[in-house]
Parts: sequence; structure tokens; C-alpha cells
Amino acid sequence: MIVSTWDFGAAANAAAFARIKAGGSLLDAVEAGAMVPEADPTNHSVGFGGYPDREGYVTLDAIIMDDRGNVGAVAALEDFAHPISVARRVMEKTPHTMLVGAGAHQFALEQGFSRTKLLTPEAEAAWREWLRTSQYKPVANSENQRGSALDHDTIGILACGTDGRLAGACTTSGMAFKLRGRIGDSPQSGCGLLVEAGVGGATATGVGEEVTRIAGSARVVSSMRAGMSPMAACREAVTHIARLRGDAVKDAQVAFLAIDRRGEVGAYALQPGFTYAVTDTDGHTRVSAAESLKGAPRAR
Repeated sequence: MIVSTWDFGAAANAAAFARIKAGGSLLDAVEAGAMVPEADPTNHSVGFGGYPDREGYVTLDAIIMDDRGNVGAVAALEDFAHPISVARRVMEKTPHTMLVGAGAHQFALEQGFSRTKLLTPEAEAAWREWLRTSQYKPVANSENQRGSALDHDTIGILACGTDGRLAGACTTSGMAFKLRGRIGDSPQSGCGLLVEAGVGGATATGVGEEVTRIAGSARVVSSMRAGMSPMAACREAVTHIARLRGDAVKDAQVAFLAIDRRGEVGAYALQPGFTYAVTDTDGHTRVSAAESLKGAPRAR
């Protein structure tokens, strides 16, 4: 089973499934899947074509991990189109779990990755338009509104093998027009992503600060470890954020997607509109709208 966040996760799942069918590992699969939106210039929330920070720099965050405790991440990485691959090198080639900023940039060069200009003309035009007012307010579900001036967020992808083993990846260009140096939940183990052997995996999407406040993915996995279904675990985390933050999240989107070691999938969101893609063992993919705390799934 392969699951990922948002409608554009379907293409990521297809690449991940193809990698598995070609003999790749689960890590190979989630890396291949994450690379699809990273390379898509029309996706303004991930990788090449991502919207810049308010200074005009595109900075990328990514994490990859397996259920044996192996993890690598990069944050505030500039000039490289596939941060997920750099993150994997961090996992495999260093004793560390995360590199950031200039250090991550230097490491990527040393590992032979080619530099790429990430700021596309379309993204630059959107940034210059934003500078006219410099007003910042995240737009819920802008991940599925490709023309939104505040299109932001992430793709999280989880793979579960027939033997119950797990791997996951998460990659993002972060919130559009963020403060320079801002890091959200996505590259942080236990926030944007967590997988645990014998239990399951979870990934998050939406406003990263709200996920980070509760170590959201770790909370979902912990709930599954305690016996909750993936759906119930995701709902519990969202409900906790809503109670904790009150009016501060009344217009924000926060969502979780989870899979357990048996391949059961669950998702839940604060606002209607969150979608996710599920690919089964035969390669068939469906995109579904998640249930939400503040209303039924939007018709699609």
C-alpha cells in the first residue's frame, strides 16, 4: 500500500509503485514518489517552482525515514531541486539526522548534486505581486488551488510492504512568502513524518506550526501503538489541536494521514477539503476526501 497527501499524490504514488515493481525498496519507492512533485514547476508548494520566502529565496525542506530508526533530513536548502535525495544521503552518509542551510548546501555539493535555479518566472511574478501588500495569511487547502497566491504546503508519502515494513518521505517548499529561515513541521521527525516498526506511519499537512506544537505525527503513531485505528488516531490529533488552539486555528487547515502495519489507512482534517491518494497492491489508485472536524468532505 502507498498513500500520500493531496490530489497530486496520485502521480507520486504511481512513481513509487513503479519503483517497487522494478525491484526497489520501500525507501527507493518513497524517494521516487516524492521526486515527482519536487520536479513539477506547476506545483507551488513543493520543490522546483515552489513559492519563495518574503526575501525572494526558494528554500526547501525534506525528510526520509524507515521503520528501523534510520532518518535523514534537510531544511532551508537552496539551489537543489530534489531535497528528498539529499536527505537520503544525510541518512546514509553521515552520523546525523538533519543538516540545514549553508551546511546542507555544502553537503549536497560534496555529494555531487547539481545546482538548479528554483525560482521560476511564475513563482517570481507571484512573489512580486505579493510584495505590493506584503500581507500574509495562509489559505486553507491552497494545495489544491494551484492559482492561489498563498499556495503552500507539502507532500507526505507512506509505503507499507506486504511484510508490514514501512517507510516514509515528506518534502516541501514551505509556506509561501514565509519569514526567511522559517522551518515548519515537514522535515522534523515526529512532526511532519514518523514511521515505527510493528505499528505504522503518519504524515501531516497544513499549517506546520500547529503540527509542530503537538509533535503531530508522533502523536498519531503513539495512538496507533496504544490500539487506535489510523482514522481514530488522526481524528484525536486534530481534535487536540482544535481544543488547544481554539480561535487561533479557526481558519487554518491541519490534517493527518496514517497507515498501520496491516495496511489500514486513515485520514482526518480540521477543515473540509483535504484529499489523499491511496494505491493498493495491484497498483489501483483512488483519491478520497477526508472527514473533517468542521464539516463533511467537500464533494469532488
